[in-house]
Amino acid sequence: MKIAFLADPLADFKIYKDSTYAMMVEAAKRGHTIYAFESQHMAYENGVVVADVAQVILTSEAEGAEHASWYRIGAASSQSLTAFDAIVVRKDPPFNMEYVYTTYLLEIAQAQGARIFNKPEAVRSHNEKLAIAQFPQFTAPTLVSSDEARLRAFHQTHQDIILKPLDGMGGAGIVRIRSDGMNLGSVIEMLTLNGSRTIMAQRFIPEIAQGDKRVLLIAGQVVPFSLARIPQAGEVRGNLAAGGTGVAQELTARERVVAEALAPILFARGLFLVGLDMIGGYLTEVNVTSPTCFQEIFQQTGCNVAEMFMQSLEKVHTS
Repeated sequence: MKIAFLADPLADFKIYKDSTYAMMVEAAKRGHTIYAFESQHMAYENGVVVADVAQVILTSEAEGAEHASWYRIGAASSQSLTAFDAIVVRKDPPFNMEYVYTTYLLEIAQAQGARIFNKPEAVRSHNEKLAIAQFPQFTAPTLVSSDEARLRAFHQTHQDIILKPLDGMGGAGIVRIRSDGMNLGSVIEMLTLNGSRTIMAQRFIPEIAQGDKRVLLIAGQVVPFSLARIPQAGEVRGNLAAGGTGVAQELTARERVVAEALAPILFARGLFLVGLDMIGGYLTEVNVTSPTCFQEIFQQTGCNVAEMFMQSLEKVHTS
């Protein structure tokens, strides 16, 4: 297969933990040819979606390659996205208008015959915070609003709450407000930009102390291990980017129920790879842009998530 990864700059990869890198390694091991490009390399030109795409050769396989870098990259050339057997979208947020424009171009390419994972319209339709509202049976009490009165009433009802923006990643902007309501007004003003931006409020889930669990779904199947991101002392955010510690664990019975219920639904919508975030058995996010934790799970359990991903991609390719 010819597999092109739409990703952030390769030079910025932290290969000891990067899931896209793990995918590339597994793809190369299985004999596939790897390519890479970035969003700004795409164009709609002469009625076709093209991109300046370059072949990537991992240094372990590149004769005479410089070992200071983990890859060697060829000269980029403009190619139709239909020239590849799979386009794997691994572009990190922020999910801003440039990201939306990227999904529009990918959707046009898809209509022209390109095979894109995850499907661009599905990525666009599933805000990673707000998508949980489609599955209220699995969530803690939640409010989505920009209205200060509603947000204050939610706090009055639940006392201990979390407030967070709808477009953040890595735990950015998440604030806990306890029962005393200290700084509630200023936090609401700050996060809502004085009522002009919609945010999410959730009842605080004390089981965050045991970790914010990342549960991976691949092609409608559930990976049997999660990665519990455990907050450091004094933090309410378990995100690894916020200093959390990742501990791989077998899924709990509750996590498996939720994951197995959502896996076929999300796959049918065109979401090949999904990262569910769960705290205390409650669904808190549905990650669809570039879910991670492949390497941490593999290193701690031996469960080769990248292999599962590539096997599933090959199966879809031949179907």
